Amino acid sequence: MDLNELTLKEASKKLQNKEISSEELTKDCLSAIDDKVNAFITKPDKKIIEEAKESDKRIKSGGAKSEIDGIPITIKDVITIKGGRTTAGSKILENFIAPYDATVIKRLKNAGVLLFGKTNMDEFAMGSSTETSYFGPTLNPVDKTRVPGGSSGGSAAAVADDEVIAALGSDTGGSIRQPASFCGIVGLKPTYGLISRYGLLAMASSLDQIGTLTKTVEDSAILLNHILGADDLDSTSVKKEPIKLENILKQNKNIKIGVPKECFSKGINKEVEKSINDSIASGQKYGFEIEEINLQTLNYALSVYYIIMPAEVSANLARFDGIKYGYSNQEGRDLLNVYLKSRAEGFGAEVKRRIMLGTYTLSAGYYDAYYKKAQKVRALIKKEFESIFAKYDQILMPTSPTTAFKLGEKLDDPLTMYLSDIYTVPVNIAGLPAISIPCGKDSKVLPIGLQIVGSQWSEEKLLNTAYQFESLLKR
Repeated sequence: MDLNELTLKEASKKLQNKEISSEELTKDCLSAIDDKVNAFITKPDKKIIEEAKESDKRIKSGGAKSEIDGIPITIKDVITIKGGRTTAGSKILENFIAPYDATVIKRLKNAGVLLFGKTNMDEFAMGSSTETSYFGPTLNPVDKTRVPGGSSGGSAAAVADDEVIAALGSDTGGSIRQPASFCGIVGLKPTYGLISRYGLLAMASSLDQIGTLTKTVEDSAILLNHILGADDLDSTSVKKEPIKLENILKQNKNIKIGVPKECFSKGINKEVEKSINDSIASGQKYGFEIEEINLQTLNYALSVYYIIMPAEVSANLARFDGIKYGYSNQEGRDLLNVYLKSRAEGFGAEVKRRIMLGTYTLSAGYYDAYYKKAQKVRALIKKEFESIFAKYDQILMPTSPTTAFKLGEKLDDPLTMYLSDIYTVPVNIAGLPAISIPCGKDSKVLPIGLQIVGSQWSEEKLLNTAYQFESLLKR
């Protein structure tokens, strides 16, 4: 077994026991990078080997910063690292050098983590396939003719291809969970506010959340503990105690789970449906109480999302004007023309589409008809989830209605592409935690993801259920 194939937990244990060195681990990860997969926008710098050697010195002397000191972890290229490029997968930020560290980066540095490059993504996190990146599409390492999902496709592909031990991504409407499903790994989107968004380039501020992409559920918990908690630089972040790993790993069959029948209507792939039903049967046999429920607002969630999200996009991306930073076309006759040319040339088609949708939604005469009404329905979606969690511990549903689709298959059909997120967007609208774990493969050997959704701040219980399902489904 090559060292790059280790889980976070395994790598941590071997490093602490001095069975391997961080230098060896890092070199194996560097050797595993597959340029054809195109998981990275910025590959790890050569100085990472020197950083690994420093970590080895700390571990040898008994002064390790944490149990994940010396482990290579990669970062989605929408999270700032001081002194390095942060492109958000866009031409407009192709050469932007971040002047500060995101809070999650500060916390990982404090833990001694080796920051292993920046991963590819849909431009400004807008997409479900990692095909809208200015730096070219990422390929799914399971089948290189297919997409890895998006927008955190580079992070998911890097972890699935064992090019790195773990990764950070961001999730606005499913951008961690859907690529995790397509690539056959674990993707965790925490409760909104559990992790600081300071240093995360904003897409839709009321929906964005940083999360983890890992090889196991336990790895998710370990990594989460190092990045969660309140931050003075993000007023939406909340103070929470670290998760107790022993509570995640214990057996607990006393869990009541609801399965929305609306998830199994038209549109879901039959093999995905069978795999989810088989997982439900395994859970019931194990001892979980699993019942069919109604989630009536599921039918409205996607419409609500594609009103609120573009509205926030149009506001957040107004700052990219060709003046303050990023790409600029100075050939305009006046300031307005600099704005227009810079934005027209700097943004890709999907970003322009969402900016225009959002601007229209917020314009005079349409604000009440669209945005205000969408916010009212958002409140109804939150209320329905609350009523379900008054009776059930978790909700179980597919992560995606399909397995990974072919490259280019949906790129020219945005409405079909948007449907890829039909089961994930309600979670962001309600600010809930959710995790995707592998639950099987289809006849083409493509991974299928099982999504488990919890109530706010229930990460510990959610991870415990996911860990038990993970153990069940591996048997």
